[in-house]
Amino acid sequence: MSNIYDFTATTITGQEKPMAEFKGKVVLVVNTASKCGLTPQFKGLEALYETYKDKGLMVLGFPCNQFANQDPAGNDEISQFCELNYGVTFPMFAKIDVNGDSAHPLFKHLKSSAPGLLGSEAIKWNFTKFLVDRNGNVVERYAPTTEPEKISKDIEKLL
Repeated sequence: MSNIYDFTATTITGQEKPMAEFKGKVVLVVNTASKCGLTPQFKGLEALYETYKDKGLMVLGFPCNQFANQDPAGNDEISQFCELNYGVTFPMFAKIDVNGDSAHPLFKHLKSSAPGLLGSEAIKWNFTKFLVDRNGNVVERYAPTTEPEKISKDIEKLL
């Protein structure tokens, strides 16, 4: 697999979505959680999306419950939480695993394309972010604590 366009993922409402639908877009992929100290980043992610979507940015949220059981709800409840509490309008996907044998293939690709500190591929926590260029190539990985607004300059370079 050479880029994100080779993968599909299930939306939070249950439809299969090929990542190829995002060809030509700059994409920010984030593993999210609803009950995490970093959950307020949804607001910043939505602000990035609102600011840059007309220039070609897509933000894709992937709920994950692998870190301290911080997203235990079902997909419907997660979707409602994100919309009601943070006004999320960017695409959200069905809950997935990002680490281990059951990790979603998209995240296996993202992690191998942009390893973390000391070359580790493992995602350490919720809100790890991957920035993908218009050709589907992973260009940067951001730590969970990196605030979304701090990514804006990198996004602007790719738009």
